Amino acid sequence: MAAPLASPIHSVVAAATIDLAVLFLTSYFLANLVCSSSGTKQFFAGVSTVLVAIVIIYAVRIPPVDRSVVDKVLPPNKVLIVGHRGGGYDAPENTIAAIRESKKNGADGVEIDLEFTKDGVPILLHDATVDRTTDGQGPIKSFTFQEVRKLNASHGHRLSEKFPNEQVPTLEEATEECLNLGLKIFYDVKGNARQAAKALTELFKKHPSLYENAAVCSFYPDVIYMVRMTDPSIVTALTHRPGDLTYDITGKPRDLEWWQRHTAPLADMFIHWAHHSWLWYVCGNSAFVIWKNEMSQQVKAFWAHRGIQLISWTVNSATEKKLYEDFLKTNYITDCLSGDCHESKN
Repeated sequence: MAAPLASPIHSVVAAATIDLAVLFLTSYFLANLVCSSSGTKQFFAGVSTVLVAIVIIYAVRIPPVDRSVVDKVLPPNKVLIVGHRGGGYDAPENTIAAIRESKKNGADGVEIDLEFTKDGVPILLHDATVDRTTDGQGPIKSFTFQEVRKLNASHGHRLSEKFPNEQVPTLEEATEECLNLGLKIFYDVKGNARQAAKALTELFKKHPSLYENAAVCSFYPDVIYMVRMTDPSIVTALTHRPGDLTYDITGKPRDLEWWQRHTAPLADMFIHWAHHSWLWYVCGNSAFVIWKNEMSQQVKAFWAHRGIQLISWTVNSATEKKLYEDFLKTNYITDCLSGDCHESKN
């Protein structure tokens, strides 16, 4: 008979103990390298490092949102199907049309991308430039809101004839549309931690129903930490893809400077360890947005032991969707709600 799984608390304690032991040994051996005296000083250097780390983590940690609230945003017994970039395969991405199509095609929610114009207006846009998704060119930071309003957000989309002349919506417009349609919202923030935290916390206060129907997600821990520092009642999720600094989403090495090529793999290893070790705890996260290639029952159990729900991206084929709905029973983000799409815009 198979041995029973360790209890959640035992699993977390064991993992934390291993991390602290590694920290102690690292400090001990580093002290050995710089000190020529007896091992007593090195031993206490290791102990002191561990104690300081524990104190810092507890001092800066933000407690997580109450589980009863999290369960309203991410119902534990339901697989949420979320439209990626509003549902960017079935309609121009990050537009009101995409949000409406997602609802029409059975989505439970949408993931939308937050950016800011030159004059500080929060809008929906995935890239740092307007080139790919509109008929304009240049960084979004070089456009005022009035200039962005003149751009055609349907430009280049496969269904541009069906959805001509879509505008780039404001964060407020998109949020109101989602709430009116009964869609959950997953705000993906690319950076601008202070600016994003201010815009999002003001939005949540203006629309209190967001606390039970929306979450803020980001690759950047400073964004999540700033949002939760500003308003600890907001449900948040860190996003992570292993090797993100070294390889792009297709697996090709990024075009980096020579020194970056040597440091990026080390940075990726540290980030991966930090995500699975203490970042989720310090930020008080309630969920983790995980790359689909990393998903498994073991990974799901790892995060479940920590009270963390999972959302996987980008699940596009019919086979993948069936896997998530029937076997993994895990929330997922998809480009297409109307069927099977093999075009993945990760």
